[in-house]
Amino acid sequence: MDLTRTLGPVCFFDSGTGGLNLTYECRKRLPDMKFIYFADNYNVPYGSMPDAKILNAVEKVFLKIQEYEPSAAVIACNTVTAKCATYLRKKFSFPIIGIQPAVKPAAQCGARCVVLATPVTAASAEVNDLVQNYGNNRTQVVACPDLAAYIERNIFCLDDSRIIELLPKIKADSIVLGCTHYIFIEEQVKNYYNCPVFDGISGTAARLCSVLGKTDHQNDNHCDFLNNIAFIGGDEVKNRRVFELLCS
Repeated sequence: MDLTRTLGPVCFFDSGTGGLNLTYECRKRLPDMKFIYFADNYNVPYGSMPDAKILNAVEKVFLKIQEYEPSAAVIACNTVTAKCATYLRKKFSFPIIGIQPAVKPAAQCGARCVVLATPVTAASAEVNDLVQNYGNNRTQVVACPDLAAYIERNIFCLDDSRIIELLPKIKADSIVLGCTHYIFIEEQVKNYYNCPVFDGISGTAARLCSVLGKTDHQNDNHCDFLNNIAFIGGDEVKNRRVFELLCS
């Protein structure tokens, strides 16, 4: 039996364009599923907002997601995962998967591991517990106050010199990207710190496949990626265009 015909859509949520990186990876692995991408670009970045405001905004979106009877919802935002995932899982009956910084593999690379994150994520108990448990006592979380906002505003014209200005001046043996927006500048980060760079994209995509009970398989036919995907909320035209660029 073709289970994809009985499953509801997979819904993704991010404050802006950052979560499109994760959506793209999941699209490769689950080409037959219907995807819906929810965003809130006009209030990005969440990583600098008060906790109560984040939760209020996210809950409104998830009430809309609930109407689509999703097979699963993916929080494609480290800040929302850290601050809202526990609450959302208690409130909603559908599976909710969150993204987390890939601390464990990064901490095994060398003496100094650095997690780059938004201020809210960097200060969260959830991320600091993750570092405590898997950081091998050599992992530091560093906040990047303006980086996500810069990437969101300039996604089509990112400037390397400006990115370097916004990166913390530290030494590292491995870097963890603790914000999905940062994945758009992975190469600049890798070149600047001259070390391996990690993110939670692959692990989260694998977790989604596991929750759905589906074996992922890579689909390299990018022309198909724009089928069965919808963009709801925020700047829908911008989000679709960024996704199209990821598929090109």
